[in-house]
Amino acid sequence: MSYLGLALLFVAFAAVVAVVAAVRRPDPRRAAAMAVTAMVLVALTIVFDSVMVLADLFRYADAQLVGIRIWRAPVEDLAWPIAAALLLPSVWALLAPAPARTTDREADRVR
Repeated sequence: MSYLGLALLFVAFAAVVAVVAAVRRPDPRRAAAMAVTAMVLVALTIVFDSVMVLADLFRYADAQLVGIRIWRAPVEDLAWPIAAALLLPSVWALLAPAPARTTDREADRVR
């Protein structure tokens, strides 16, 4: 399997979990936070992957890459921070205890 195929598999899984979390626990703030987090992580990945490639700390098998690079980082590497930005907050939301529901009678009593 190529790096791109593996990366797309993980991003697809993370996207499914994010959709489930958005349906079961809707929160527009989470979506905004996920977008900002993804942008920051992608930027950091580009910088640090490029520095590591320039320092010759590791190499990629060119036959397994698509060939598109941003600076020195292969585009396939950008899937991992995107998957993390989608998956971690979504799992957190799904594992959090459900908010307490109040009945109409309880709400009237509080007023």
